[in-house]
Amino acid sequence: QLLACSIAENLKPTVQWLKDLGLNDLQVGKAAASFPKLLCYSTEKNLTPTVQWLKGLGLGDLQVAKIVASFPQLLGCSIEDNLKPKVRWLKDLGLRDLHVEI
Repeated sequence: QLLACSIAENLKPTVQWLKDLGLNDLQVGKAAASFPKLLCYSTEKNLTPTVQWLKGLGLGDLQVAKIVASFPQLLGCSIEDNLKPKVRWLKDLGLRDLHVEI
């Protein structure tokens, strides 16, 4: 799938977006190597909404960058169908917001 992505329209903007998020070159490389589809996602339609949702949970910029660097697959998960139900389930277990750091 990565081979079908445009360098100018997908790859370069997504790499820059990841750097703007706070990832360094090594972290971007590791994220891309472990989840190549990441580089084909739309920053506007996929990546930014997920990051904004994470920040809405109370996570700071550094925490979000760390999560994305450690688990880039998270950016491929549906907010409505995957992330929200899991966070809700964790909260139902009694975890407070600060403990729910995906």
